[in-house]
Amino acid sequence: MIYIALLLAIALIGGVSAVGLKVAKTQQIRSAEAELLEIGMAFRNALQSYAEATPNGLPNTPSALSELLRDPRFPGMKRHLRRLYHDPFTGKAEWGVIRGPDMRIVGIHSLSETLALKSENFPLELASLTGSKRHADWVFTLGVPPALMEPQR
Repeated sequence: MIYIALLLAIALIGGVSAVGLKVAKTQQIRSAEAELLEIGMAFRNALQSYAEATPNGLPNTPSALSELLRDPRFPGMKRHLRRLYHDPFTGKAEWGVIRGPDMRIVGIHSLSETLALKSENFPLELASLTGSKRHADWVFTLGVPPALMEPQR
């Protein structure tokens, strides 16, 4: 009798642990998604700042993400982004880039192929993310029409 009660207790503990792990994993993904949204907005704002600071006759988009850290168009230190952030899903500072027709960067996206939990209720400026299935589909751009974008994976 004690043996059966002990087996039932172990089974119950195992079941509760499995549910707890699933909830923890979901919470971890939601936290990483929130971080990805913040980082994506930081890149988007940096691209906007780069475009607004463009002197006449020069390209208004960078050719490399490093140009957001130190804008080569100015003799002094001009920063649009404080650092190249790590992707919360891949853990790397490597991003997929979206290039315009002139092959300059107009946006970024995660390289993670993981399925997104969030697919709606994005901020207005990120409404284009609605319905995205994967985190790699979360593209943060400088207001460029989708037809002109060329994903680089």
